[in-house]
Amino acid sequence: MKIIIVGAGEVGFHIASRLAYENKDVVVIDKDPEAIRRITESIDVEAINGSGSSPVVLKAAGLREADILLAVTDSDEINLVACLMADVISPTTKKLARVRDGDFDQYHETFKENAPHIDTVINPEIEVVKTIEQYLSVPGAVDVSEFAEGRLKFVGLHLHEGDRLAGIRLSELPGKIGQRALVAAVIREEELIIPKGDNRLLPGDLIYFISEEKGLEPILLGFNKSVKPVRRVMIVGGGRIGARLSEVLEKKSIQTKIIERSPARCNALAEQMRKAVVIQGDGSDQRLLLEENIEQMDAVITVTDDEETNILVSLLAKRMGAGKTITRLNKFSYFPLMPAIGIEQVVSPRLSAVNTILQHIRRGKVLSVRTLTDEQAEVLEVEALETSEIVGKPLKKTSLPAGSLVIGIIREGQVIIPSGDSIIEPGDRIIIFAKRQVVSKIEKILTVKLEFF
Repeated sequence: MKIIIVGAGEVGFHIASRLAYENKDVVVIDKDPEAIRRITESIDVEAINGSGSSPVVLKAAGLREADILLAVTDSDEINLVACLMADVISPTTKKLARVRDGDFDQYHETFKENAPHIDTVINPEIEVVKTIEQYLSVPGAVDVSEFAEGRLKFVGLHLHEGDRLAGIRLSELPGKIGQRALVAAVIREEELIIPKGDNRLLPGDLIYFISEEKGLEPILLGFNKSVKPVRRVMIVGGGRIGARLSEVLEKKSIQTKIIERSPARCNALAEQMRKAVVIQGDGSDQRLLLEENIEQMDAVITVTDDEETNILVSLLAKRMGAGKTITRLNKFSYFPLMPAIGIEQVVSPRLSAVNTILQHIRRGKVLSVRTLTDEQAEVLEVEALETSEIVGKPLKKTSLPAGSLVIGIIREGQVIIPSGDSIIEPGDRIIIFAKRQVVSKIEKILTVKLEFF
């Protein structure tokens, strides 16, 4: 597979790194010489210094032989023009474009159906709001992903010292919580483990499991986590993400306050919002937070454009009694540091864009992809076709590589939490958890076996 990436910023660099790790043929284009230098010094891919919207540069990059063009510069206009030129030069090349400006929202389908015929338009801000929604749906969790239209939830929980489940064997878990939960992974001291029944859960573990939505509450209670629904939210940062999120929360009848520094932006928000309270001020001002009853907030969500401010306000809100915090970050290098300073839930428009991009880059009938925050693994939702060798036999006898696990099956609308004896049937939607090292092997299976030629 050959992939051309236009834009060597954080998203472009990150996707190039992931694909190079999987030995794909990658070409990166950027007009910034420093960005190109960073690429060539860090990743084994071809890099071209030039404009990704230039037909000459696109042809030099081998566009006619490319399977996918991925336009992820910081300019919506350049991304759109790059796709337009690709549509003229190589109409069969699949095109994905990051388009962030909300003014383009209503034209996404138009871009698909008409020139430049973009196969997938990605707005990271929309995706990050969806991620925040998922986090708020399970207040006691650290990480939450949804599959099968929300019927299956993939949840990460921290196990703390003194929790009643600390020290138990995995095989004892159903008896302790009165509910079967398939534990897919444990992250212990930054190492990802796919546990077995005789493994013990230890304090400090980050435990990932999958559950039907209707069976989630007993599991959360068993882990001594909150099941109290979120009713009051404070958003710090009234930019596009803050505004989008507030509109979503209004529809859910969640009481919302927005703190925004800019008076002009506050006026615009006040006209736009119907129920949310808009407050002009500095979200890091302790006096302001006290006046706005920070201790009564079920969640404080920091989504300003400044990540240091987001980190500071989240720490401050937690210290002042807020129920939970969700922190927006952009720099991938910050992610591993967050648990050490007490920040458990982070969202990133860039990581959300990466997840959406991977869904459309992966071969086979891939319906959705979710990357764990620390990027040691992916969770893929795929469709099993009758040509697959994993169909018609118990899972324990299939050829899935070590480091991967089928953690969910959806059959005719019914959710199945599988065991080793479960059998996949044609047409099933299956959820696969895979360590990063074996994703390419899973992708090969999806290409050769799950997809009918």
